[in-house]
Amino acid sequence: MPSQPSSHAAERHVVFAVAPELVLLDACGPVEAFWRAELAMRAASGTSCTSGGEPCAYRTTLASVAGGVLPTFAGMPIVTERLDSLEPATIDTLIVPGVPIYDTADHTTALQPELVAWIAAAAPHARRVASVCTGAFYLAAAGLLDGRRAATHWRNAAQLARRFPRVEVDPEPIFIRDERDGRVVWTSAGVTAGIDLALALIEEDCGHAVAMQAARRLVVFMKRPGGQSQFSEALAAQATAGAEFDALHGWMAANLHGELSVERLAEEARMSPRTFARRYVDAVGRTPARTVAAMRVEAAAHALVQSRRPLKRIAADCGFGTEQNLRRAFERSYGVLPLDYRARFAAS
Repeated sequence: MPSQPSSHAAERHVVFAVAPELVLLDACGPVEAFWRAELAMRAASGTSCTSGGEPCAYRTTLASVAGGVLPTFAGMPIVTERLDSLEPATIDTLIVPGVPIYDTADHTTALQPELVAWIAAAAPHARRVASVCTGAFYLAAAGLLDGRRAATHWRNAAQLARRFPRVEVDPEPIFIRDERDGRVVWTSAGVTAGIDLALALIEEDCGHAVAMQAARRLVVFMKRPGGQSQFSEALAAQATAGAEFDALHGWMAANLHGELSVERLAEEARMSPRTFARRYVDAVGRTPARTVAAMRVEAAAHALVQSRRPLKRIAADCGFGTEQNLRRAFERSYGVLPLDYRARFAAS
């Protein structure tokens, strides 16, 4: 069972088990999030961050097989402890950040066998295990994702599924929490999604208020739910369509409050409605109306968490017309009502 949120919990030792060529932000983003939570907890307890003393929320350790200076993918070296110097029983949360993973006819990235073995041995002692980005490959190699649903960077999802067919790979979510057989395993998408994952772990441990304070300190304006897609709707549409409709998608995103019928979009694209509708579906894989609907829901979600505007105003700004239309579309897309979503994810 997950721990109950507590503002007075003892320190939790978070260990980042890292491999050479570490994707730096996969580790330093979550480390920073845990430190910001630590600052929030110290402030709540009246302890200055410069006064020393034991942590009251989190203690983080970066460790590698050999220890010492570790090269990273970004070229900036980091200093790590040796994994075999750690006592697995002291680890609360074990996190494995990502490394570049290649799977081509000429080269398949080999995982560090010593790190795989250490993860497999240490994981049963930790309260929970997590990966960021392609760190999921290490969890899978250690057998920790067998029969579980897992996320990774969208570019590596197909590779993960091929190399580890017993893993149920989902390329969409920001992060996934999978609890079964008394074990909790978290996996996340790539790079900045590690911050979203860390904030979710902080919220599980310390409650919503501490997680939101950490998010504000990080200047993360929206704490994204795990089920949110790795792509924004505009970016996803552009990535699928290529250059042909790039300008149109940007114009759509800036004009969600207006009329976005097929006729109006065709006019903006300088095509006849029939030609536009056919070419759009061929390029994007869905109708223009579905893209408009998805963009409007996403824009409403951002407005809900980044402002205190009333539903009526958001519905008008995002092109829904009425609050009822907004509620229906939002519940259909996210499974919750708009105000419930705001209460869950708003920064204040």
